[in-house]
Amino acid sequence: MGTFTILLGGELIRTPRIERQIEGSRIIAADAGIGHARLLGLMPELWVGDFDSVPANLPKNLAAVPRKVFPAEKDMTDGELAIAEALQRGATSLVLVGAFGGKRADHAFLHLALAVRLAAAGTRVLLTSGAQEGVPILPGKSSFDYDDGTLFSVLGFSDLAGLTVSGAKWPLDRVEVAFGSSLTISNEVKGRLGIALERGRALLLAHPYPLPES
Repeated sequence: MGTFTILLGGELIRTPRIERQIEGSRIIAADAGIGHARLLGLMPELWVGDFDSVPANLPKNLAAVPRKVFPAEKDMTDGELAIAEALQRGATSLVLVGAFGGKRADHAFLHLALAVRLAAAGTRVLLTSGAQEGVPILPGKSSFDYDDGTLFSVLGFSDLAGLTVSGAKWPLDRVEVAFGSSLTISNEVKGRLGIALERGRALLLAHPYPLPES
């Protein structure tokens, strides 16, 4: 039971914050996500996928992680298969590491949408690259521990009704937000960030550890 960290194939940087978030969790790697185990100093209990993107020169201990192999032609991504394994093993909370970026924009979008669906079914989900974090927003109230100045957006996965944002540079009070609107993009934390929603589904995307601009 408890928290599982799922290692996905997207971008990742190691930060003290992500180390705290995954501390004490059980680990499952999805295909190329096994490379993040080396970066984070983790030992997965299971490695899931079709193994078409295994990193080169894996240490022997990671190469020997127990595998559950699936065919390349399947109706679920390696990441979704890894999540399903975690849920079967009693996961009540998931940290999806490497959930953003990478070579496949379709996979990154799936991770966002899947996180919202899992949250609606009662599983706590955090998506992270170390630099960015995503948290599903469902009807109700939530508060967050981000520092002042942290950039964040609220991404609607439907029309939103009664959206309230407090502790922000641009607060909102029970507004209606049409699906696809940019109204809730690029805000900044100013105090204790709080978000309340009366109807709809969304995802908070925050940047607690911004990378230097190139």
